[in-house]
Amino acid sequence: MRILVLGSGAREHAIIAALLAEGGHEITAAPGNAGIAQDVEAVRIDIKHPELVAEFAVDGAYALVVIGPEAPLVAGVADALRKAGVPAFGPTKAAAAIEGSKSFAKAVMARAGVPTGADTTATTLDEVRATLDASAPPWVLKADGLAAGKGVIVTDDRAAAEAHAEAFLPDGPLLIEEFLAGPEVSLFVITDGVHAVPLAPAQDFKRLGDGDAGPNTGGMGAYSPLPWLADRYGSEQAFVDEVVQTVALPTIRAMADAGTPFTGLLYCGLIVTDDGVKVIEFNARFGDPETQVVLPRVESGLGEVLLAAANGSLGAAPPLVWSATAAVAVVLASEGYPGDPITGRPITGVDEAAGLEGVQVLHAATGAGEHGLTATGGRVLNVVGTGPTIAEARERAYAGLARIGLEGGQARTDIAAGA
Repeated sequence: MRILVLGSGAREHAIIAALLAEGGHEITAAPGNAGIAQDVEAVRIDIKHPELVAEFAVDGAYALVVIGPEAPLVAGVADALRKAGVPAFGPTKAAAAIEGSKSFAKAVMARAGVPTGADTTATTLDEVRATLDASAPPWVLKADGLAAGKGVIVTDDRAAAEAHAEAFLPDGPLLIEEFLAGPEVSLFVITDGVHAVPLAPAQDFKRLGDGDAGPNTGGMGAYSPLPWLADRYGSEQAFVDEVVQTVALPTIRAMADAGTPFTGLLYCGLIVTDDGVKVIEFNARFGDPETQVVLPRVESGLGEVLLAAANGSLGAAPPLVWSATAAVAVVLASEGYPGDPITGRPITGVDEAAGLEGVQVLHAATGAGEHGLTATGGRVLNVVGTGPTIAEARERAYAGLARIGLEGGQARTDIAAGA
């Protein structure tokens, strides 16, 4: 199958790597990055320009377009592709509001009866202060719109909460949510608007530093599977089945009933509380860095399932085939991330790391400089280890990371340590 993958991060590199591994596909990335360009053809086009992407896909005779990041979805790229007759894996602009607007997502959850925390919407700093006065810390403040993974703060510090509000209120409302205690889980559900195919659960690490210290980031690592779910639910599959029945399918039906049917990847950001599973957020695409540990565990069937979701035939698609391996991803970030990352520095040792058994290096923000590979953004690389156990996968990931050099590079040392 001829496939176009939109995006330039490690998530897209993971999607491409998984499709290449199952074979039988001719893949192009737009715009890709230096690592992706080593694996497949990479072209530079504006992926947030709906008509341009649709024209490129038609001219290239692509059988499927997989939209990686949220920005093209919110811009309506999937709409333009479908109008041009090209199957698109990703929701329409209207349906992508489930990620583009936290208040829209909360309204969907209310209609669907999906368990989630209570929330208040504030549009001014005075409203934020009044809501903080009326509640006890820790406080959870979320920018209503897209914020590249940096629009959320969970804090006991009143000054930090108000500073966050001041930073994001100029761009739109803030949601102040009930704090929910418990471990977080990410579950991806592929849907054609009617049927739901869940992937394996994963857990990511959002804080910059060890022990969940420091600021929120786009994610500093992840692992899958989650053995502790079996202790709570009897099996990981029992947890997945519960989420599909109580969260994913009710949401999919509520979206359809509202005239905004959702097709593509529904990312369920969950927290396992003492009162049961509750939704923290929905996203409209594969999560990053969870994708980097979920897709290496898929042995076959990914391309067929993505196409079936795009063309409305998911109910007839063959099931995904999963391996019994575990996967751990560790993110290497630039100095200064997540605030003001220093870019342009050389990266060494990537080939050596990738040559280790059970190690895969996925590029997130890399470029090909005059003297070799360079860092072009905040999160630079994902080093993914796979193995029969989480312990072995984790050991391999960190062994790979140890081979890579980046001046000022930051990485957590405790990814998946508790598992």
